[in-house]
Amino acid sequence: MSIEKRPDPDELLAQIREQESAEQRGRLRIYFGSSAGVGKTFAMLQAARKLQADGLDVLAGVVVTHGRSETQALLDGLPVLPLRELEYRGRKLPEFDLDGVLERRPALVLVDELAHANAPGSRHPKRWQDVEELLSRGINVYSTLNVQHLESLNDVVGGITGVRVQETLPDTFFDRADEVVMVDTPADELLARLAAGKVYMGPQAQRAAQNFFRKGNLMALRELALRRTADRVEDDVQAWRSNQRVAQVWKTEAAILCAIGPSPAAESVLRSAAQLAQQLNVSWHAVYVETPALRRLPDAQRDRILRVVRLAHELGAQTAVLNAQDLTPALLAYAREHNLSKLVLGRSQPAPAWRRWLGSLPWQQRLAEEGPELDLITVAAAPLQPARRTQASEQLAQEHEERELQWQRLAGRYGLAALACAATALLSWPLQLAFDQSNIVMLFLLTVVGVALRLGRGPAVLASFVSVGLFDFFFVQPRLSFAVSDVQYLLTFAVMLAVGLIIGQLTAGLRYQAQLSTEREARSRSLFELTSDLAGALQTEAVLQVAETALAEEVHGEALLYVLDLKDALRPSPRQDSLAAGEQPDAGTARWALDHGQAAGLSTDTLAGSAWFYLPLQAPMRTRGVLALKPKSSRSLMLPELRAQLETYARIIGQALERVHYVEVAQEALVHIEGERLRNSLLSALSHDLRTPLAGLYGLAQTLDRTPELPPQARELSAALQQQAQRISAMVNNLLDMARLQSGAVRLNRQWQPIEEVVGTALQSLQPALSSHQLQLQIPPGLPLLHLDAALMERVLGNLLENALKYTPSGSTLSISAELAPAAGQLKLRVSDNGPGLPPGREEQLFAKFSRGERESSTPGVGLGLAICRAIVQAHGGEIHAENRPEGGACFVISLPLGEPPELPLDEALE
Repeated sequence: MSIEKRPDPDELLAQIREQESAEQRGRLRIYFGSSAGVGKTFAMLQAARKLQADGLDVLAGVVVTHGRSETQALLDGLPVLPLRELEYRGRKLPEFDLDGVLERRPALVLVDELAHANAPGSRHPKRWQDVEELLSRGINVYSTLNVQHLESLNDVVGGITGVRVQETLPDTFFDRADEVVMVDTPADELLARLAAGKVYMGPQAQRAAQNFFRKGNLMALRELALRRTADRVEDDVQAWRSNQRVAQVWKTEAAILCAIGPSPAAESVLRSAAQLAQQLNVSWHAVYVETPALRRLPDAQRDRILRVVRLAHELGAQTAVLNAQDLTPALLAYAREHNLSKLVLGRSQPAPAWRRWLGSLPWQQRLAEEGPELDLITVAAAPLQPARRTQASEQLAQEHEERELQWQRLAGRYGLAALACAATALLSWPLQLAFDQSNIVMLFLLTVVGVALRLGRGPAVLASFVSVGLFDFFFVQPRLSFAVSDVQYLLTFAVMLAVGLIIGQLTAGLRYQAQLSTEREARSRSLFELTSDLAGALQTEAVLQVAETALAEEVHGEALLYVLDLKDALRPSPRQDSLAAGEQPDAGTARWALDHGQAAGLSTDTLAGSAWFYLPLQAPMRTRGVLALKPKSSRSLMLPELRAQLETYARIIGQALERVHYVEVAQEALVHIEGERLRNSLLSALSHDLRTPLAGLYGLAQTLDRTPELPPQARELSAALQQQAQRISAMVNNLLDMARLQSGAVRLNRQWQPIEEVVGTALQSLQPALSSHQLQLQIPPGLPLLHLDAALMERVLGNLLENALKYTPSGSTLSISAELAPAAGQLKLRVSDNGPGLPPGREEQLFAKFSRGERESSTPGVGLGLAICRAIVQAHGGEIHAENRPEGGACFVISLPLGEPPELPLDEALE
């Protein structure tokens, strides 16, 4: 008979709050399919039309029909929300109008293509984030999704189809959907729809049939979609069972539970369970129930059991170590909680004759009677191979030695129990004149309780029998004899023995539960203290100190942290220097654990001979470092509960390091922004204040040059003065332009211009200086018009040509070329020379403000020309980069977006 477990009040309150929050939130239904064309949008529109006919306010927010007539026919008659146009790189892109839906507030809105990436300038970068905001405002949403857009399956689908999908949806959002409707179409039928033009039209359908829409791809995607939907349905069933507190196992999935026992055959049983799970293609669990009797096993035998538990984890099982008084109820409770219908057990030895005589049932038979809904599978242990038999013999010999030591300790405990009873009899002997025999019995029962508390269950049983014997021998007539003068004392002895045994068992059980509760409380307290201390840590050094101190106490050994710096180098803890050279952890092993995201070192399959255990510090965004531990006992790392505790520690520390990292990044960004603002203000002020005296200086030099009686030497000084004034004026103009670009004061006057005119105007402005160099133009005719600010783009070309003139000797060749890159939708403009080239490795650094091509260059300038070029090009939505030519010299490449120029009127086109 099963006893109903009372619900936890905290869980009930949390469930009530969750239900209240769900009532205020909109509901999300996802129509899920294996690929395009299976009918997701069609099914969504059918459901929406039915709800509209029932009087529900339905709004089509964004529905993509791909030109399919049947889908368009269902859309007709539904109110459609106009799309919002966003301008991006000279083009207007239609996007979902989130604010329009929030203003209208329909009861249901249709949002097609849930994984769609919004255009730049939208409130959210992804459409599913728009849907999340709608749901939070209480608006119900219907949407569609293909399996290849799930984040967890992105790599799998890419490996099958050869096509890597860029628009993905987090699995967590998919799992939070209130409903998932699977829309399924067989591969042959989908290919027939594609051939009939019901999926894509014209050339697009041909390309799809040759690449993505192959029968093998479609079959594999269909299997992935069905499996993912089945997982989702299984989660829904489990959630409903939990909410309704259903204790019975439902055989909705043939999941397996393997019971790990203390016998040497446990490993063989475990492998059989793994093979069965693989054959059935189902998930499986492996559980070891540690009872008080198993807890007293020799350390070598417990280590062997824990190795079997770790093997189960390596074979893909979900493992757990349960602490319980009795094996059978613990296994039944775990199977029912996780809805596991098949229980794999090892074949047990026949029960001893005395247990059969007492009517004690084997635990397998108790499982069958108390869990009739479970399928019990008994597995025979495989015979050991010679090598394995030798290893097992060595382990058994070690266990035998430890068992002898344990028996010696056990004999001491039983001896103490007997001595306690003798001491009670000795103390009670003078009290029998003042107290009744019933009170003497209470003293013996109190002794049994004390023995059970201090020494355990077995000594308490011995104390019960010894107490009855001593009471009979010393306190019942005739004294100093086991003879009984009154038959009623037999009942007294029986009751006393029964009460002693029951009290001893209950007290020993409470002692065991108290030990478990103390251990759990200690683990919870250490987690709470670590979390509290890390919450106040604002620097990486403080996080290291708090974490290393807490973990060293937890493992009773050494703890060190490796943390990533800003250059992704693994930096060891400062405490590492305090360890001896041979005692320090290995940085290479720590790096392996970081790169692979897996534990390594002690008690793992990777570098198991190491004395240190390495665990990556996982954080929400990325892995932040590695935790290195050197415990006092390696056995502690085999315990699943301690391993889980350490993984929890690692996640908490990783989150703390990530929080501190972003605090430091935010502080650096704030300092950088403030420095840029001050520098731009200073540049602007200096530029304005210098332009007036420079103009006066240049005018005075010109006036002096026009004086007829000026000596030749003075005239030369006047010309040099004018040249230097012009050079300084150009530098000041660069400073002023940089300040204006940084402040956003520049407004582009964009017109559709031919690139030939822009290049020609820039060359004309530099005509005198270009006379000492050779010039090559490679601009093909018929290039499309570009939407740009001609004056600013001429400035870009002028700066690049001036740089080439400065850093190349006379007679060098300068080249300007242009070519189309239709795949990228860009026009590439190259300005190159055959001079000494760029400093290797500093190509990108040249575009920084106040950066020069050569650190000790005698060429005049302040290093702002290339920075201005990049700012102007980026303002046009383009890119610019520098590179060295293979044949020698430098090359600057400008990539500008093509856009769609307007069509000319017919009369202008004919002129």
